[in-house]
Amino acid sequence: MTADLIVTASVIRTCERTRPVVEAFAVRGGRIAAVGTLDEVSTHRGPETRMLDLGDAAVYPGFVDVHNHHALAGRTELFELSLPPSLTLDEILDRVREHAATLPPDAWIVGGVVATTLLHTLASTATRRRLDDAAGGRPVVIVEDSRHNRWASTRALELAGISSDSIPPGGVTVLDPDDGTPTGVLLEAAGIPVQEAYDRSGGLSSEQHVAASRRGVEILNSFGITTFQDAGVSTDILAALAALDRSDELNAWVVSSLLVNDEIFGFDPVGAPLIDRGEEFRTPHHRPDFVKIFLDGVPPARTASFLDPYLPDAVHGAHFHGEATMTFDELHGWLRSVAERGLGAKVHCTGDGSARLVLDVAERIRAEGLTTAIQIAHGQFLAESDIPRLRALDVSADISPFIWFPGVIPQALTEVLGDRAEHSQPNRALLDAGALVAGGSDWPVSESPNTLEGLQGLVTRADPLGRAPGVLWAEQAITAEEALEVFTINAATAMGLGHETGSIAVSKSADFVVLERDAIAGPAEDIVRTAVRSTWFAGREVFTAG
Repeated sequence: MTADLIVTASVIRTCERTRPVVEAFAVRGGRIAAVGTLDEVSTHRGPETRMLDLGDAAVYPGFVDVHNHHALAGRTELFELSLPPSLTLDEILDRVREHAATLPPDAWIVGGVVATTLLHTLASTATRRRLDDAAGGRPVVIVEDSRHNRWASTRALELAGISSDSIPPGGVTVLDPDDGTPTGVLLEAAGIPVQEAYDRSGGLSSEQHVAASRRGVEILNSFGITTFQDAGVSTDILAALAALDRSDELNAWVVSSLLVNDEIFGFDPVGAPLIDRGEEFRTPHHRPDFVKIFLDGVPPARTASFLDPYLPDAVHGAHFHGEATMTFDELHGWLRSVAERGLGAKVHCTGDGSARLVLDVAERIRAEGLTTAIQIAHGQFLAESDIPRLRALDVSADISPFIWFPGVIPQALTEVLGDRAEHSQPNRALLDAGALVAGGSDWPVSESPNTLEGLQGLVTRADPLGRAPGVLWAEQAITAEEALEVFTINAATAMGLGHETGSIAVSKSADFVVLERDAIAGPAEDIVRTAVRSTWFAGREVFTAG
């Protein structure tokens, strides 16, 4: 049949190992109709076929991001106070003061981020009062760079009902050692009452939620991303994605992860009531096909679960390992329940203890004959003996190279883990063991969802932007070709969309990115310097560089 579009370029990488590089491909009805040499593909040319000769440019499959929070990123850009993690306390207070001057007296100031390494500085009554002064007494809540923890003003604590006599049952409410009052630093679930107080004040409208999702997808498209998995959604986000797709405005494949438990967001509902509603929001390009389970927190706050103890500190002593949020039986019950519904599970594990728990439960699940998709989200610390188990148990590793470059977060890891912090993200070992390794940005925990940063980091094990020196466990570097698979076909397969996208192959969606050159063919240190010229989704150009 006659093609709508035929694409040729100096290099077309398909991410199909049987034919990794081709000269051309044809598109009909938004799908790939033919792939091969120009002569082979030209047989599909007709009088109405558009010929797109990209010259020296390179074409890759549209990038796939297995782990991000697109709506939170869009919301931050459009409706919140945006703070880069490099700011000092004085600089943060200056930004709050400037923003407060534009607001009514009782308006909330919501935004982020503050660096993990600042939490100790923030954890005092005196510092909270400085925030109060900068905000003019307004309620303020600012998230920390992992998005697991918050810093709140006195007024925000009051509206949330948090005081010396009323401490939230979940997470950790950090108290001032001198006067015993809440400092405003709230770890994990302790921050949820503040989020709920903000939501009671009005929060965002449904139109704003749609705008946030639209903007998040626009930014992802600008980096060549045409498929992503949102790692934790609310009904507001689900409704926004469905609305965009129903109006032909959703320019990406999206897999949503329905929250089983909520340690950080403050969404309502979660668990079974949310999972029961998932199908309401299914559309052709939006698939509510996964659940999200928080099995632990983050290492810098000592809320991740490890096999070996953290370095000693005054609060936890010398033998503290952290704790998982669920027992074996509880996790097994949830995974079995979602498997019976035909859903996959993304399980947040930042410690090797929680990762082992997932693998132990997966072993039981597989023995029971259940084949549901399971992702270990982050997978940054894994016991050596557990690495072969991922392939054996068909558990994929959702990795985020964006957040382990030498810098603020690795520095915070070293403070609580010591030398163990230097042995994270064993990606070479995972690939050698045959595990499915899928790439995600965890944006906006990372400052950017730029897949090229992730590709370069996987190859060099260094900061692609040169912000911090050194490399991280160089022996775990992978090749550029492997890295491209991690952020295309591997990620699509891990989220259940490998049959739809992730490679340039006949019958798949015509999702591709046009780069100014073949980024992975040259020096690894130059990958991130490659410009995205355009992004195409289902055969339509959805981003064009200005």
